[in-house]
Amino acid sequence: MTPNVRPLVAGNWKMNGTRDSLDQIKAISEGVKGDLSEKVESLICPPATLLYVATALCEDSPLWIGAQDCHQNASGAHTGEISADMIADCFGTHVIVGHSERRTDHAETDHLVRAKAIAANAAELTAIICIGETADERKSGQTLDILKRQLAGSVPDDANAENTVIAYEPVWAIGTGLTPTSENVAEAHAFMRAELTRRFGDEGAKMRILYGGSVKPSNAKELMSVDNVDGALIGGASLKASDFLAIYNAYSEILA
Repeated sequence: MTPNVRPLVAGNWKMNGTRDSLDQIKAISEGVKGDLSEKVESLICPPATLLYVATALCEDSPLWIGAQDCHQNASGAHTGEISADMIADCFGTHVIVGHSERRTDHAETDHLVRAKAIAANAAELTAIICIGETADERKSGQTLDILKRQLAGSVPDDANAENTVIAYEPVWAIGTGLTPTSENVAEAHAFMRAELTRRFGDEGAKMRILYGGSVKPSNAKELMSVDNVDGALIGGASLKASDFLAIYNAYSEILA
């Protein structure tokens, strides 16, 4: 953890969830009520089809609702796309940009991710900017070089601790069940903290850096206790309220 930084536990539902899944969001919204919510923020990013109704369900809950991507333009002839303003219009508060699945499946570049983050901030959304190395890049010793390049290219120059969250997701750990060691995570997060502080000063020192990649109830406490890990971006485990809340409630022990 980073001293004096409020952690964030976020769930990325990816292309999962229908109206039947709203019961899980409702259960999460109820489960995060209580004293811990004053110390730890929580967020679910469902598919866009559920965004508006999910925000309505969570109106009286500390649970934030966000989106999984946005277009870099505010409007226009971009069939099938969703703008940051549209997300804000549905009362969304955050948007994930640059997820490795977007970078791989849609060939998104650092430059495009930066443009999307700028659009998100212009709509007063918090951008969760994802970065991370592939298995081949880690094996060849390029991890820190990749993180340095992606941070420099993907994070806008006017980013601050309020409008930007960084999510470190080793590509090889996403959905595979493989998880880096605590030492691996500590090294990567310490490097990112140093880069952010060098570039943004005090704002970089306070900017939240989440860990993502096969986070589950059994390893959440260990991972979220690592220095400079300020929460988690959770994939599959966020689809079930019981799993998400178990990860979220790990902070009851960490912060005790």
